[in-house]
Parts: sequence; structure tokens; C-alpha cells
Amino acid sequence: MEESFIYVIFGASGDLAKRKLIPAIYALYVQNLLPDNFAILGVSRTKYSDDAFRSNMVKALEQFNETNNSDKISEFAERLHYSALQYDDAKAYEMLSKRLSVLEKQHDIQGNTMFYLSTPPELYGVIPQKLAAAGLNKQDKGWKRVIIEKPFGYDLDSALELKDMLLEDWEEEQLYRIDHYLGKETVQNLLVTRFSNGIFEPLWNSRHIHHVEVTSSESLGVEGRGGYYERSGALRDMVQNHLLQVVALTAMEPPATLRPDAIRNEILKVFQSLRPIGKEDVKDAALRGQYVASTIKGLEVPGYREEEGVQKDSTTETFAALKFYIDNWRWGGVPFYIRTGKRLPTRVTEVVIHFKPTPHSLFSGQVDCSTCNQLVLRIQPDEGILMKFGMKIPGAGFEVQNVNMDFHYSDLANQRMPSAYERLIFDSIKGDSTLFARTEEVIEAWKFVMPVLDAWKNDPEIPLHGYPAGTWGPEKADDLIDDPGMTWRYPCKNLASDGTYCEL
Repeated sequence: MEESFIYVIFGASGDLAKRKLIPAIYALYVQNLLPDNFAILGVSRTKYSDDAFRSNMVKALEQFNETNNSDKISEFAERLHYSALQYDDAKAYEMLSKRLSVLEKQHDIQGNTMFYLSTPPELYGVIPQKLAAAGLNKQDKGWKRVIIEKPFGYDLDSALELKDMLLEDWEEEQLYRIDHYLGKETVQNLLVTRFSNGIFEPLWNSRHIHHVEVTSSESLGVEGRGGYYERSGALRDMVQNHLLQVVALTAMEPPATLRPDAIRNEILKVFQSLRPIGKEDVKDAALRGQYVASTIKGLEVPGYREEEGVQKDSTTETFAALKFYIDNWRWGGVPFYIRTGKRLPTRVTEVVIHFKPTPHSLFSGQVDCSTCNQLVLRIQPDEGILMKFGMKIPGAGFEVQNVNMDFHYSDLANQRMPSAYERLIFDSIKGDSTLFARTEEVIEAWKFVMPVLDAWKNDPEIPLHGYPAGTWGPEKADDLIDDPGMTWRYPCKNLASDGTYCEL
């Protein structure tokens, strides 16, 4: 990469900068993927000198460095700078502009600037507005880009309002809405698995697929973030952004090219094809749950309502499951199922393609679609791909059992798996927006989930199911699956002793 740049991180004193952003940029640096001339400017309300900020970031790199190379931390730290700033002070942005000019001369940088908003969501409209007022959105002397963390709005109305605020001063091509799920190698591998292999794409349609299942579970609770989670809930926190994006990559049509717009156009078409869930359909198409106190491996675990910052009568869902359809030629009639939750048995995210049964069951053991072929695309942990298919059990007769054929990314001994933020930050510097959500995608996703959110908020007859912490959520979730005798895939029946690892 030859273009010089300054990377400005708003909220640089926060955990995300220490744990993810600075380590990701350092990883790019030690791999020689950054130009000779670049600088990083940390910005937040906290008052630090340049030296104090560098010292903090060096400690962070010593703890969170994801490479095997610590030799360049000192020289990398020389490129770190800091400015204290009150986010709503217009004059402070004029001072920021002057500081950027000084850094450009100091590091021989040509005006390219990235602004990363690692801040509370209520500042996502304020900071870009103030930057524009100080002329820091103008691209006459190099590109100017803004990266916005999720959530993009709290609901449809606030998302539309934020969209209007941003597009008043910034062009769409300058806005990068980051979703770290899209930076995961195994999420991107959905595209490669589908479109580089002639054996999968001919089967990737309603003629051959019975249903598609997406699971994202966490073994942890809200971990001291009860105040935030009370305003969010599982549907806002995971489904509206991360999991619908995964669904879109699973369901999209082949793009004409790998150019960003070609891929994002196909993603948008999926969102536009989502069959709306009407208010009258919510009871049958969506289910919510909340974990209650339980004992896990001999340890007592509090329920959600006992967590710090949570209301004693809270109706916030910690588990959400949806059943929906994509109304187009490829997917007509194929149900998609999403579930996500906290305090489940383990941490795992995967896409499962359930294929239809053979037209005629010749062999014993092939009773229903619970024994059908499955393609499992594991996103985390133990990243990889698994194919389940029937094989004859040795001996007389034709007894069939399912066996596995799998691939693990860990088998690539000489290949390092970059972090999601590392890939996305690199793409943002290159100006590659492929893995960043476009405005229209975000708005369509909000349109899809709003009827469910509204019904859960306003209809007292819709139950909030309790489930013991450490289980796979409410038993009623199985009722969303259409076929009798079929359930969700439960991927971790034999957990490691600490309950955190889950093999394919």
C-alpha cells in the first residue's frame, strides 16, 4: 500500500481501541501492509499527553498483540499521538484540524484521513456533523472516511434520522458501517464455498434445500453490561445486524464481479426479498426468552433479572429465535431459522444447510429429514466446514448412519487467521467497502425486525419464556421448526470441561 494516511480514533481511551483497534493496526504494520508514512491520532475526552497515550497503548499491545512479533512495538508507538477533545465543542474540531495539519507535515502525509467512531451511539451523528463544520469532510486534498460502529440507530425511525444527518454532510462512499462479523474469515468463506465450487451452487436452492439454520450462542451472560443490554436485547444486539448479514451472504445471488457495489447490490436484494412478518404473525414466527438462575458445573449462576443494571421486572429478551422466508425464485418456500442467546451451553456461531431427503427411502435409518445431509459452516470457534452424509454400517443388511467429512482452518498450519478488525481496518484504508454495510441494507434490516420489536413491546399476550442458564434456550423454540420430529441442530453435546470449546 502506497497511500499515506492518518487514522483518527475517537474514543481512543476505551476498551475497543486497546483490545482490538490498535492491535489490529499493529498487526498490519508488522506484516508490512501499511505505507511508510502514516500516523494514528487518538481522540477522547480524557486528558493525556502523547507520551502517556503511547505508554497505555504499548501496555495494551503487550497484552492483546495477536501476532508473534513484539519487536516493532517501540517503533510503532512513535506514530501514536493524542488530542483531548469535548465531542460537542465546535472550536475543538478547529483545533483538531490544525493538529492534523501538523501531523501531515511531521509524517509527510498527503491529506488522507480515516475517522473511526469508537464512541457511544448517541455521538454517531454529532461527531461527523462537527467534523464537517470544520471542513474535515472535504476531499480536495485526499480522501476522508468515517467508520461507524453498530448499532446504527435504535429502531427504524432513529436509523432514518441518523442516515439523514450523515448524508447531509458526507457522501455514501465516505461512510463505512462496520460489522465485525463480516470481517471473519469463515463468513467471507461463505462466498468462496458457494461460488468457487461447482458441486455446491447447483444445489443451493429450493429444489434441494429443506431449510437453513443460523445459530449464534454465547455461554456468558451480560457481564456487567446490564444497563446497555436493557436498552438493546438479543434481537437488536445480534439479529438486526450480524445474523441478517450472515443470512444475506448465504442467500445472495452470484455477483457479476467481486467489486464492492456488485456484492452489496446482491446483499440488498436479499433484504428487499425478506417476507415481512406482520403483527398478526409474530406469535408464530418469533420467540423470545430470558435466562433464569441455574447451577452450571456446580456453580450458581444468577438470572438476567439479578444482573447489575437490570430491572427486576425486565422483559428484555436474552434469547431470540425467528422463522422467516425469502420471497424470490431461488428460495421460495424455504424456511430460514435464526436463533441467538446468552447463557447457552457454549459459544458457537454456525450456518447449517439442511438438504432435502432422497425422493424414496430405501435404507433403514432414513426415516425423516433429521437424518438428511447437512453442510455446516462454522464461523466460531474451531472454524471450518463439515459435511454430514449417510454411510453403510459394516455387516449384513443396509443399516445407515451419518458420518462426517470436515475441514478445519487450524489444519492450515502455516496460515495465520487475521482478526476481523484487522481485515476490516485494512479494507477501509484501501477504500474497499465490500464488507461494510450500506445505508439501504441497514434500513431494510430495521424494516424487517420492527414489527417483531413492536409486538414484543406492546402485546402483553406474547410470552417471555424463561430458560435455565446453561441450556439451549426455551424448549418452545423447537416449535418454530415446521416438520414434526425435527429440532434445531445442537452442535455441542460433548463439551470441553470448561464448556467454552465446541468441535465441529
